[in-house]
Formats: sequence, C-alpha cells, structure tokens
Amino acid sequence: YSLAFTPGNGFIGGLSRFFLGGMGLDSANPLAPTIPESTYMTFQMTFAIITPALIVGSFADRMKFSALLWFMGIWLLAVYAPIAHMVWGPGGFLGGDGVLDYAGGTVVHINAGIAGLVAALVMGKRVGYGKEAMPPHNLVLTMIGASLLWVGWFGFNAGSAVAASDRAGMAMAATQIATAAAALGWMFAEWIARGKPTILGITSGAVAGLVAITPASGFVGPGGALAIGLIAGVVCFWTAVYMKEMIGYDDSLDAFGVHAIGGIIGAMLTGVFAVKAIGGTAGALEGNMAQILIQAKGVGFTIVYDAIVTFVILKVIDRVIGLRVTEEQEREGLDISLHGEQVL
Repeated sequence: YSLAFTPGNGFIGGLSRFFLGGMGLDSANPLAPTIPESTYMTFQMTFAIITPALIVGSFADRMKFSALLWFMGIWLLAVYAPIAHMVWGPGGFLGGDGVLDYAGGTVVHINAGIAGLVAALVMGKRVGYGKEAMPPHNLVLTMIGASLLWVGWFGFNAGSAVAASDRAGMAMAATQIATAAAALGWMFAEWIARGKPTILGITSGAVAGLVAITPASGFVGPGGALAIGLIAGVVCFWTAVYMKEMIGYDDSLDAFGVHAIGGIIGAMLTGVFAVKAIGGTAGALEGNMAQILIQAKGVGFTIVYDAIVTFVILKVIDRVIGLRVTEEQEREGLDISLHGEQVL
C-alpha cells in the first residue's frame, strides 16, 4: 500500500505507510479525502488481492504451492505496486502523463493477463493438453462465480469514485451495460461459430465485458459502454478460443485471452469514448485524438515492464526451488497430491 499510494517518485511510492504506520482512525489520504484512509486502504487491498489471483488461472494444475507463494508475494511488490503507483499514485508518471484507468484496466487486467501468458509459456503445457478433453469441472459453480463477480464488480468500478456521486452512478450504469453487451456478444459469436450458445460462453463474455469496462467506467457514457462491451465480447471470444489454439500456449482459464486482451480493448477504447463532462477528459470522438496515443503509452509500458519482470521472477524461482510439480502429482491432481483434500 505504501509503495503504491504514498509520495515517492514517478515509478514507486515511499515507505511512509510501511506496516500501515501513521494511519490512524481519522487519518486521510489525499487520493481519498472523502473517506477514512483505513477504508481506502482496504478497498485498494481488494485490487492487490485479485490481480495475482487472476494470474493463477493461466498456470492452474502445474505450479508447486511453495513456488506459487513466492511468486505471488514477489510479483505483488515488484510488478503490481510500481504499476499501481505509476498509474494511480501521487506523482506517478503514467497518470501524470494523462493515462486514463478508472478502476484497473492496466493496473489489474493487462498486468495480470500478461503475467499469466508469460507464466503459461515458462511453465509449459499441462500433461495431456491437446490430447485429452479438459472441460470445466462444474458449470453450476462457474455460473455462480460469474454472477458473484458481476455483482462485486459494481463495488470495484462505482467504488473507485470514492464517493456516492453522479460519477459513481454513471460508472455503475456503464458497468452493467458493457457487461450485458459483452455476454451477448460472446454468446452470439459462439452461436454463429460453433452452432450452440453455452453457459460457459455467456459467463466468459460477461467477464470480458467487466474487464473491458473497468478502465473506462468513470470516463464514458452509456453509448460508449455498449460499444466497448460488444467489441470485447466478440474479440475475447476469438482470442480465447481461436488465437490460443493458433499460437499454441496453454492458458488454463484464459487469463490472457480475456483479461489482457479485454483490458487492452477497454484501455484503448477509453481514449475513443471518454466524455469530458463525465470524467474531465475528452476522447477521440470529442476531438482529442491524442488521448488514444496516451492510452497506447500506458498499455505498452505495462506490457513491456510486466513481461520482463515476471519472466525474471519465474526464472529465479525455478532455479532456486523449482516451479512445476511432477507429472505424477499433476495427473493425480494438486488438491490431493499437494494438500491432501478434494472439493467435489
């Protein structure tokens, strides 16, 4: 929290809140003057929790638990905190240059998706990938999880206004519109391409819409949200289903195909559909073509920094303790072989 959200330099914050020192019951952070700093810190903690958790979807069933703990802890400090500071923190150079990211398109989703792709490539494919069917374990749980995500995402996006304000209301509306549009976009794309609409498809589309509207939610209106959702639903269907097969990487839960690609779509289209009356910055449709280039800078820097540092972290951990479980453990299932328990 201190490294991400306290003054430091353009790339990283300071240590004034190390172990939350100096944060009293009534203390305030200039980034959230309308609420107690303890509330703001806890809110930001949820973003810091979900981002490395998303990465796990890319290498599910392959990484040792000890390696997972080291990776998530180091990655949070070496990748998440600097990117969060650069985009959201006081004096961050990307935010200072005008990069728009309302609730985590670059900080959370591109960050997690690119790290997931790097991890999937470094780890290699699952045993039997491409030869054995690997359907979802439980579509009921998939539907429940997607529904909980949809509801919880209102807290992420609308809550990023840090106030019960007009902007928070618009962010909530944009989130609902884009998510519904993306769910339908994915469903119809799948229906056309594969002949049948599926629960897995519509829930995946909803997640793609949630991802894509995240950076844009506090900057765009209903029309922009509708367009972003439809585009994200269709494009993420193609990347998760066809591009993955074409390139040949094994991203277990499509963290790259949905989160990185959806985050890139949302970040770039924020530069197109941003409305000055809503978020204070005009997009290309209001004559500010330069905002697209500014968004591209944020996307590009996040991808390059994240990919390089993630690769180094994984290689160091692999050299020191090893990353991957044995083939026998993988075939038995990590829940049983590493933890001695199983969720049915």
